[in-house]
Amino acid sequence: MNVIWRNSISCVRIRKVPHRYQSGHHPVAPLGTRILTDQAKVFEHNMWDHMQWSKEEAAAARKKVEENSAERVLLEEQVKYESEASKYWDTFYKIHKNKFFKDRNWLLREFPEILPVDQKTKEKMKEFSLDHVKDNAANCFSRMHCLTNPEQKNHYKKSAGSADGQSKAGSDFSNLDAKQHRKGPVKTELFPGSSATFRILEVGCGVGNSVFPILNTLQNAPKSFLYCCDFASEAVELVKLHLSYRAGQCCAFVHDICDNCSPYPFPDGILDVILLVFVLSSIHPDRMQGVLNRLSKLLKPGGMLLFRDYGRHDETQLRFKRGHCLSENFYVRGDGTRVYFFTKGEVHNMFCKAGLDEKQNLVDHRLQVNRKRQVKMHRVWVQGKFQKPLHLTQKSSKLVFLPLSHG
Repeated sequence: MNVIWRNSISCVRIRKVPHRYQSGHHPVAPLGTRILTDQAKVFEHNMWDHMQWSKEEAAAARKKVEENSAERVLLEEQVKYESEASKYWDTFYKIHKNKFFKDRNWLLREFPEILPVDQKTKEKMKEFSLDHVKDNAANCFSRMHCLTNPEQKNHYKKSAGSADGQSKAGSDFSNLDAKQHRKGPVKTELFPGSSATFRILEVGCGVGNSVFPILNTLQNAPKSFLYCCDFASEAVELVKLHLSYRAGQCCAFVHDICDNCSPYPFPDGILDVILLVFVLSSIHPDRMQGVLNRLSKLLKPGGMLLFRDYGRHDETQLRFKRGHCLSENFYVRGDGTRVYFFTKGEVHNMFCKAGLDEKQNLVDHRLQVNRKRQVKMHRVWVQGKFQKPLHLTQKSSKLVFLPLSHG
């Protein structure tokens, strides 16, 4: 096990870029080594990893989608769901508070890029990774080698508009000159987290189910700073009222990521990591590319955008009844919140168009089991890691010399 760790750490010194950004070895599948080999034992555990669908199961899934997509929501209703999106999510959080979703304690196993590579955090990563090796050495080696370079209740989320404007955290920077704000970090006292050396943004933070597992880990990295935003003001308030919220290392603010004119509390080009987990699916498909283009500008060269969301034919999609389909693979729930179901190819195209390099892009197939009711559910998620290029392409910088004309 020590050999595994030493090999991983030795790669850190290859270049100036952190090791987690360099690896070209992408894990075949995320998390989990619980493989179902005996169908008679299917109800012995709640979740089975890396499931392969039979032809019959895939055909049945396609048929269900065809059936529940046959009847579309009326256009005037669709306009209402778009224009009042933040209201529906505010209502959701007023009803459920912070009791609906579970904390995402799996984040660091899937996304070690969240952690800065400093001495203290290396030790934390080492301790975490070695514990995971004890559980299953072979699978862990795959993830350890990738150090440099999900949830039944994922009825998430968030991330698109705040008609209510900025939160209290946003008021600290509301007087910044907009042009100066976009140019970059000029005076360090002008924005939250300006003295940090490693900065993370979670988009669509909800009530903090990712925020607080991250903050707990960042206690070992005092020069790190976490920004988190949501367009549901009710959710942001719940984050700021949480006992583990630390204003000295975290800035929670209300923000509509679909509004390109709405400023962030920090300049462009300073983020090391953006976390986009079960968020993009809640946005209208026509607006997704614009969102990704804007987020890409927030990253520094070499920065990473970490993505996880619903995949095509996930059980959630199959359960929709007729009359809930907004457009192809895009649905509205009974509470007015919306969800889209991605393919791996769609994810690749959108992130690449945003100018990011694909480091990981995979489909995670699981079998979730309700042992009490003896029910089996196929879960499908798409996960990706995308990096902002370290250097601008040189194609545009080539000079073309034309012959001089005489006379």
